[in-house]
Amino acid sequence: MKAVVMAGGEGTRLRPMTANQPKPLLPLVNRPIMEHVLRLLKAHGFSETVVTVQFLAALIRNYFGDGEELGMSLSYATEEIPLGTAGSVKNAEEALRDDRFLVISGDALTDIDLTDMVRFHERNGALVTIGLKRVPNPLEFGIIIVDDEGRVQRFLEKPTWGQVFSDTVNTGIYVMEPEVLEHVAAGEPVDWSGDVFPALLADGAPLFGYVADCYWEDVGTHESYLKAQADMLSGQVGIDLDGFEVSPGVWVAEGAEVDAEAVLKGPLYIGDYAKVEAGVELREYTVLGSNVVVKEGAFLHRAIVHDNVFIAPSTNLRGCVVGKNTDIMAGARVEEGAVIGDECVIEAEAYVSSGVKVYPFKTIEAGAVVNTSVIWESRGQRNLFGPRGVSGLVNVEITPELAVRLASAYATTLKKGTTVVTGRDVSRAARTLKRAVNSALTASAINVNDLEATPLTVARFETGRMDAVGGIYIRTTLGDPQGVDIIFMDPDGADLSQNAQRKLERVFGRQEYRRAFPGEIAELTYPPRVVETYTRDLLRRVDIRGVREAGLKIVLDCAGGVASLVLPNLLGKVGVEVLTRNAGLDEANPTETLAVRMRDLERLGDLVSSSRAAFGVRFDTVGERISLVDENGEFVGDDRALLVMLDLVAAERGGGRVALPVTTTRVAEQVCRFHGVQVEWTSTSQDVLTKAAAQRGVIFAGDGRGGFLMPEFSGTVDGIAAFVRLVGLVARTRLTLSQIDRRIPEAHLLRRSVPTPWAAKGSVMRHVVEAAGDRTVDTTDGVRVVEDDGRWVLVLPDPAEAVTHLWAEGRDTDAAQALLEEWAVVVERAGT
Repeated sequence: MKAVVMAGGEGTRLRPMTANQPKPLLPLVNRPIMEHVLRLLKAHGFSETVVTVQFLAALIRNYFGDGEELGMSLSYATEEIPLGTAGSVKNAEEALRDDRFLVISGDALTDIDLTDMVRFHERNGALVTIGLKRVPNPLEFGIIIVDDEGRVQRFLEKPTWGQVFSDTVNTGIYVMEPEVLEHVAAGEPVDWSGDVFPALLADGAPLFGYVADCYWEDVGTHESYLKAQADMLSGQVGIDLDGFEVSPGVWVAEGAEVDAEAVLKGPLYIGDYAKVEAGVELREYTVLGSNVVVKEGAFLHRAIVHDNVFIAPSTNLRGCVVGKNTDIMAGARVEEGAVIGDECVIEAEAYVSSGVKVYPFKTIEAGAVVNTSVIWESRGQRNLFGPRGVSGLVNVEITPELAVRLASAYATTLKKGTTVVTGRDVSRAARTLKRAVNSALTASAINVNDLEATPLTVARFETGRMDAVGGIYIRTTLGDPQGVDIIFMDPDGADLSQNAQRKLERVFGRQEYRRAFPGEIAELTYPPRVVETYTRDLLRRVDIRGVREAGLKIVLDCAGGVASLVLPNLLGKVGVEVLTRNAGLDEANPTETLAVRMRDLERLGDLVSSSRAAFGVRFDTVGERISLVDENGEFVGDDRALLVMLDLVAAERGGGRVALPVTTTRVAEQVCRFHGVQVEWTSTSQDVLTKAAAQRGVIFAGDGRGGFLMPEFSGTVDGIAAFVRLVGLVARTRLTLSQIDRRIPEAHLLRRSVPTPWAAKGSVMRHVVEAAGDRTVDTTDGVRVVEDDGRWVLVLPDPAEAVTHLWAEGRDTDAAQALLEEWAVVVERAGT
């Protein structure tokens, strides 16, 4: 039985370590990752192996040769272009067509029992057996659910936290029958998890999952690279280390010289022919490569030092990686998470800060304090994108320099000569950052249509209307005047999809930006009459029949935001009597706290009731979301406002579909059923809701947070369009908001957030699925468990914070509270 080792990846997330060598050759305790994999194969009887190579293929072939030194027979299948996980194996088909074979990654560390996995495959008569492992954070892997016999039921490639329904992930280790290659197109990029396995599962092919009780670490990040070495030193991996254990946990390879006066606190590893002088202190989880010299007074703790490095006296290295042939001179200091590339020089007394990446062949001058990467850099946070785009404190986390790099990364994902729309709220910080964004875009050969201060809804509309490939909008963070959000839009004006975000993050992480040649510098223009165009299209597409005849009086609160730039031109054409407050642009208060919002809603209610208006509307500061006050001056909560709008739209249309997030009360189903409308449930992700609203036959969508989508006008959340639609609906129905609210059944939906460590989130979701037992489970977003009596609970991990959110709904508040308490206990226990 043959094995296939996939060794064609670039390992871009591990740069600068992989800037000039392929990821499979990165050393783990002085052996390349791929060598550990090959030794595992040999131990389980796989002596004949095909290695698929692409990136820097010659280096891998030159290192391993024909495998004779390892007692194996190695051959190579070279890809001219990247062919994906399945395409690369298909490329090696000539050597695999006779018998079943095993596929394993050449850049993951594991001690999986391959012999037992093959037995499992044979026992089940499987076409494909997928090696599975339970991990704390499953976001970067494919999640798979199997039944009690191990048969694959469902899988999802690289999910968001809302899609996590288990912590059992695909390790990329497969046992396959040769006929599986008939399902892979030749010479084309094809992936197992994304293309082949879903098709096989749909056809009912016998796909099985082997849940391994083993060590497995996908060495894809700097953190996992350090972790893998620490795990090897502490004995968590079933792999032998070269050398002698001279004291507990202290391994010294052949030919190494260690002075008796050196302080060694294991576990640690000293490579062959390394030299450690007196007065050196080597602490836990340090690894020295071959021929490393460490001079007197040096201190190393959790430092990974590759071959042929010179470490001068009085240096200090903590939690860092130092590439081969590098010199660290006297008194230099390299901090946690820093990575020094190959053949660099860190001169005397230089200080390399935490997280800094120094690419190969660079020199850091004596005494320099390096706080940013040379030449490329990364931001060093868990995710670049959060629920509001890229967010952070002004001039602390979000600086003009960062804005330039973000815009440059975005431009690099676009074609030269295309157009991007930019806009902002009224704040000075947003104005400053937008200028930086405009400069970076035009310098990258991207034309810019700058809308200046404008509602986010207008920026989205203009992006979708024009021949633009995307947009960037900068706004003050809701509730935090010191924060700012940079929102990236797709060609339709919607938020970037998860895939597009990941693409931008990859470019940003590499810091490999495209720059325009002098003759390609793009244009910056300020398109005229944007508000007039928006208003004209809005009134043409949204039904306002009967508004003038109804003689409505409405009170509006613009919150000192940019909605006031559109409303004067709009309101005169709608035909309503309007009392407006907070209509001036307020640069000093560009956002609203919860306290200010509730205070202003109370004042709005007083004005509505005293003026006998039909209702009141308060816009957020960028015109995207609205809050409602009924004719009695009572605030209509966001959840009830969604039901009111839903009832009005459904009653008038009498058919079609509406898109709602799974966190919405199931009272919405009753409302829709009464009016002959169907509900399409979506995840809570804004881009998913937007895509659902764009489908044919969808008449309305809302997110339950004051955001409404009117598909007849725009495919994105638009508070101004929602206001105009509401005016028309109320005018024609001749009912007040309170009357509409009263005819809708009361909902009993409760919510709670449970603190959950990041490392436990995957385990929590697996325990939730297991605790559900035979009850109906919906994994549209998170895990929703439905009881026999109709009660339901939704468990959803937060994508940006270490918490898990729970929603529970019952026939009354007590029933919902009991269900919420029951499942909160499940989450709390699984998270400890």
